[in-house]
This record gives sequence, structure tokens and C-alpha cells, in this order.
Amino acid sequence: MTRIHFFILPLFVLGALLLPITLNATNLAPIDNAGVQVQPLQQNGVTYLSGGIGEDEVRAIEQARGYNLHMTFSVGPENKYVPDVDVTVQNASGQSILTLKDAGPLVYVQLPPGKYKVVATRTGEERRDTADVGNGAARNLVFHWNADQ
Repeated sequence: MTRIHFFILPLFVLGALLLPITLNATNLAPIDNAGVQVQPLQQNGVTYLSGGIGEDEVRAIEQARGYNLHMTFSVGPENKYVPDVDVTVQNASGQSILTLKDAGPLVYVQLPPGKYKVVATRTGEERRDTADVGNGAARNLVFHWNADQ
């Protein structure tokens, strides 16, 4: 009986370690560029991507490199992506450096290192967060609204 446990335990641990790799493999699937409408845009010298309608666009944005602020907008208990969010990113001085209308459901931004305040508004309901971005890993912000908003 003991030998079975020693045999099964390593398989279980190996499976648990490989599961995230298997789940992320779908993000590496080929992208049909015909369905991708996302292009890098600039405002006030800040480069950003906004979109994520359809799986190809989501994968294209998620695979984009060099963006140190990632924002996701969702609604309801199913966390359904929503593309109708107004976004303002302000620097530490309170100056608006990026203002977007009907953005999302994903917005990736290239910002100089620093502290930023983000205001996301959907159907008149505001969500606020702060982001301290640098040259390392991207800062992820998730903004969520209830289904009835």
C-alpha cells in the first residue's frame, strides 16, 4: 500500500506543476490577424492599446510586450468583458496624461516609471485605483461593475 502512495504523489505534484503551462498554451495559439482591429495609439506621448473584442484580439493584446500598465474591465458575476469604459490616467501631480472614451475591455499602456491614479467610469459609476509602475513586471488593474450598472 505504501508504494502506491509514493508512486501517485509524484504524479500528482507533476500534474499540478504542468497544469498552468497547459492552461496558458491557449494564449500562444496562432492569431487570425483578420479579426484583430487593435493598433498601438498615442496620446500626449503615451502609447497604448485598447480592445479585446473576440479571442484573437484578446490574445494579440495579451501577447503585446513593453506595456507596464494592464487594465481589464468586466461586469457581472461571470466577469464578462465590457468595452464601454471611460478611462483617465493621472500622474503624481494630478495631471491627466491619458483620457480614453469607450475603452476596453483590455487597455495596455506604456508609462514612464512613477505613481499614477486611474479612474474608470462606466454608466456613470466610477472605479478608482492607483498604480506604481516601473521597468519590471507590468502592474495589473481590474475594474469590475455589478451586472445592473
